[in-house]
Amino acid sequence: MRTATLGPAQRAASLADMAGQELDILVVGGGVVGAGTALDAATRGLNTGLVEARDWAAGTSSRSSKLIHGGLRYLEMLDFALVREALKERGLLLERLAPHLVRPVPFLYPLRHRAWERLYAGSGVALYDAMSLARQHGRGLPLHRHLTRRHALRIAPCLKKDALVGALQYYDAQVDDARFVVALVRTAVSYGAKAANRARVTGFLREGERVVGARVQDVETGEDYDIRAQQVVNATGVWTDDTQAMVGERGQFHVRASKGIHLVVPRDRINSSTGLILRTETSVLFVIPWGRHWIVGTTDTDWDLDKAHPAASSADIDYLLDRVNSVLAVPLTRDDVEGVYAGLRPLLAGESDATSKLSREHTVAHPVPGLVVVAGGKYTTYRVMAKDAVDEAVHGLDMRVADCVTEEVPLLGAEGYRALWNARARIAARAGLHVVRVEHLLNRYGSAVPEVLHLVAEDPSLGDPLQGADDYLRAEVVYAASHEGARHLDDVLTRRTRISIETFDRGTRCAREAAELMAPVLGWEADQVEREVEHYHKRVEAERESQRQPDDLTADAARLGAPDIVPL
Repeated sequence: MRTATLGPAQRAASLADMAGQELDILVVGGGVVGAGTALDAATRGLNTGLVEARDWAAGTSSRSSKLIHGGLRYLEMLDFALVREALKERGLLLERLAPHLVRPVPFLYPLRHRAWERLYAGSGVALYDAMSLARQHGRGLPLHRHLTRRHALRIAPCLKKDALVGALQYYDAQVDDARFVVALVRTAVSYGAKAANRARVTGFLREGERVVGARVQDVETGEDYDIRAQQVVNATGVWTDDTQAMVGERGQFHVRASKGIHLVVPRDRINSSTGLILRTETSVLFVIPWGRHWIVGTTDTDWDLDKAHPAASSADIDYLLDRVNSVLAVPLTRDDVEGVYAGLRPLLAGESDATSKLSREHTVAHPVPGLVVVAGGKYTTYRVMAKDAVDEAVHGLDMRVADCVTEEVPLLGAEGYRALWNARARIAARAGLHVVRVEHLLNRYGSAVPEVLHLVAEDPSLGDPLQGADDYLRAEVVYAASHEGARHLDDVLTRRTRISIETFDRGTRCAREAAELMAPVLGWEADQVEREVEHYHKRVEAERESQRQPDDLTADAARLGAPDIVPL
């Protein structure tokens, strides 16, 4: 598969190309479902466009728990179909589609009661493993095991002795969600799709009742484009209702936003060689290994305020700390928290709460001719949602269209990844980098690593780490702008890398260095560099202030103190 870049020139060409012809399918929304839909359509041979109002994965798809999982707790709800579907997708991602981005992660489930809980929980985990094996996927994951209290405390010394009488350990998988979406977009482009971020749909083109395209504004330049398409797919997640309102169509369902927040703490604050899954009064709490850090989450509360920048309040943070500290021998404090992020789940709701339960299932509808809506679902099942959306859109096309093939289409960086992993010591020696650096790069870029190393070969200073964020090389910032569609400093520090949640200063120390590395690629003058750095500092301070507020309303008001950056 040929590689694909999302640099400034490619973005401008994509917008011009989309406006200069009639597409078969235009996808609106650059999260995991929209990007997956564009890939599905492009690999069926359809002339496909993809537009995103902000950055790739700027919403829900960069703010998840970073898990690719079957949904063990959905077994308890007897939702076997959802679990079966998700386990199949987990296996595909681990083995074939994205082994460089999706990897196994162990979880320990502490048991609080002696006989009945081990039987009850053990039966559920055994069924989970059996369903995974029955789908002939996930064979690379170890099966669950029962542990005594002594054994559990040996692999998770962080736990209070009285917090468990024994434990179960099982495996799921995790992913860097934002990087995964960028890989999806680049893969779609490699198969012929046209893609542009910072391209906002401001209205739909109509011919009578039929939707025949969209009016799109280039947020960077203010220029408007009319992009015509035989079918438009609305994949805007928590913005679904807002997008539908542009065609004056309420639709058969609504999407409700549920806020989930996560804390990031250094790895040495929790002494464990395994992740943890803890039951709370309303849901479950995960403690997830994340490189040199842990992610602790999540919450589940209604959110009807700003969708672009959901805010974590002081009460949210206290809730997570209280819950996790109930089992930790050495409690976490506010001072241990490096990063905080909040995301919104798109939950399906019916016409009234009384008649419809909020759901993690997804749905596809064709509310008016020319417009398909896909909503709901889980990150793990994005590929199924994309398939269903394109299947629905195909009904409105005047041509014979091939079936979905994305089960067989590895994402950019997947092919050859394992061979390069085996050669990592030789690659490191040739590049003049430590082998740990090359492992880091392989787990972020897979077989696209040579593109990053080419930048280092041309300018050896790019092989140095960023000052204040030494997990990342300077080359990664340049690559984010030249190949991965990063348009602003915020894109690099919060999504192409995770510096904004992995450092106590939240990326402010390396902000200027990163902006200066991006400047030549994006054609920034000195005044734009200053604006990018100033905006990023204001964004960090607004988030910190929101996290000091007592509730959602005050937290939201504080977060909105730093508006999105607009180019000069």
